[in-house]
Amino acid sequence: MRTYITKDTAPSLPAEKFRFKDNPDIMLDKTFSGVSSWRDKLDRFMKNKGAVAGAVFIILLTLLSIIGPMVSGYSYDFIDLTHMNLPPRIQGLEKLGVFNGVEKGAFKYTGALEDVYHWFGTDAIGRDLFTRFCEGTKISLIVGIASALLDLIIGVTYGMIAGYFGGRADFFMMRVVEIIAGIPSLVVVTLLMMVLKPGLYTIILALMISGWTGMARNVRAHTLRAKQMEYVLAARTLGAGAPYIMLRQIFPNIFGSIIVLVMMSVPGGIFLESFLSFLGLGVPAPMSSLGSLISDGYKTLMIHPFQVAIPSVFFGLLIISLNLMADGLRDAFDPKQKTV
Repeated sequence: MRTYITKDTAPSLPAEKFRFKDNPDIMLDKTFSGVSSWRDKLDRFMKNKGAVAGAVFIILLTLLSIIGPMVSGYSYDFIDLTHMNLPPRIQGLEKLGVFNGVEKGAFKYTGALEDVYHWFGTDAIGRDLFTRFCEGTKISLIVGIASALLDLIIGVTYGMIAGYFGGRADFFMMRVVEIIAGIPSLVVVTLLMMVLKPGLYTIILALMISGWTGMARNVRAHTLRAKQMEYVLAARTLGAGAPYIMLRQIFPNIFGSIIVLVMMSVPGGIFLESFLSFLGLGVPAPMSSLGSLISDGYKTLMIHPFQVAIPSVFFGLLIISLNLMADGLRDAFDPKQKTV
């Protein structure tokens, strides 16, 4: 037997069950403005305090490398044998007991050196270390940016071609990458220096030969996944060619991952250049880089520790800042990476 609920037999409910509580805000309709994809990525990046701090430090260090030599009053290759191994001294701070030209309580500016100010001190032949630090930072940043551009141009192009066409082309192209990646960069630089003059361009050429292989592998993997998507199949169905699909369909959809990989290649290039300069295979004297400054300061570590401490601290902060910024970009462009 079926029982039907009618108007007369329906249970009565109090009216207050269907009323909002005394909260005026709940009665208001809220509207939210649309946010573009780039603005959303920027908001996610700005929420990462470590990434923002790293970006600010990189910007300030870049400005210092450009403006520093203009305000120091010294040239990076100027030698003054009367000002050898002077400790740091900064105007206005010497009276506070810091950066006052005193080293281990023994060395003090006296006589003709009373009006001499070297913010980071001088090296063993009297060159101003602040100016050399600025020039060295500029060279290290140039190498890092060059490494990123080479990865972007060579590695992305090579990896997309290998991943998109697949088959035999992919097989042979990846074997070439494995062969190049198996040759240490130090060996490549050493061989290049046997036929070319040592310097900045030799290091960049070495990076161009062997530094893009990691980028090519990563881009190939992203391309293999992206070419299976429906929008690529739709483009093929409509008769689009391979160049159009790679540039207009695949590349925009893996651009976020590429940006992160490019950003992560910057500290790798800086570290390689600094390592080579530390071994004496980097930029030739009188040019300087962070690696060569650390190498020169290491020779006087027990006597004048400030010569190696200052560039080492800034080098460490630069590498940490670049990695923090790269992590922030990774989280901004691909938040799902945080759960992997």
